[in-house]
Amino acid sequence: MAKIERVRDFMAVPPAPDYFEQKAAEGWRLTAIEWERGAAPIGPPIEEVPFGLRVASDCKRLEEDPDEIQVLLLMMEVIVQDGPLSQAAKAINERGFRTRDGEKWSPPALFHLLPRLIEVGPRLCTSEEWVERRKHLFNIV
Repeated sequence: MAKIERVRDFMAVPPAPDYFEQKAAEGWRLTAIEWERGAAPIGPPIEEVPFGLRVASDCKRLEEDPDEIQVLLLMMEVIVQDGPLSQAAKAINERGFRTRDGEKWSPPALFHLLPRLIEVGPRLCTSEEWVERRKHLFNIV
């Protein structure tokens, strides 16, 4: 196998017009050209509004989104009864709720929602609505 010699020329300014002709005359073959520039400035990070919340009308704070809270409560209902996420997705879809993208709920979509449910669970469990739902779930009178 023939040995190949490689040379990389670092340049601070563009090459002279005859630069490539000189290299070819010396027996070099052009194999690559590498370009670089400064990275584009990175804009401010964009974060999604946490599930169950929405931007308030004053655009200064977040407030509860009633539909998304219902999705979290329905999901929690099925989970506390040891039901699978497929059952939760079915219950949520039957009530007409959709994801933020307008899609039907699926077990993987609900799986990705579990960290948020864990985060807001303590607050949801103390809500009056959950106390009433729990009575029906466990036949508490």
